[in-house]
Amino acid sequence: MKRAEELLGEHQPQAVIADKGYDSDELVESIHQRGATVVIPSRSNRNHPRRLDKRSYKRRNLVERFVNRLKHYRRVATRYEKTARNFLAFVHLASSFVMLGVTVNMT
Repeated sequence: MKRAEELLGEHQPQAVIADKGYDSDELVESIHQRGATVVIPSRSNRNHPRRLDKRSYKRRNLVERFVNRLKHYRRVATRYEKTARNFLAFVHLASSFVMLGVTVNMT
């Protein structure tokens, strides 16, 4: 779960939402130490499953669908831009198009 810790970095989130693959005692404890709510479904082999806020967990799906739409822009999916600054600028542009519902072929 080292990667999950890296992703959290120095952030102080109110809640951490993830899928079952991130269900580990170490990560859950780390999230609790940050003062955040754990919104991670328990794996089926857990003896004592945690309660899950299903409303919050559904929000995760919205983010995943949005990222999937961004990946329809080939420049985002394949990361043509060489610098992080240019890549982020194109992600912003593609995000604007997705939010506006505009279909543009930008390859």
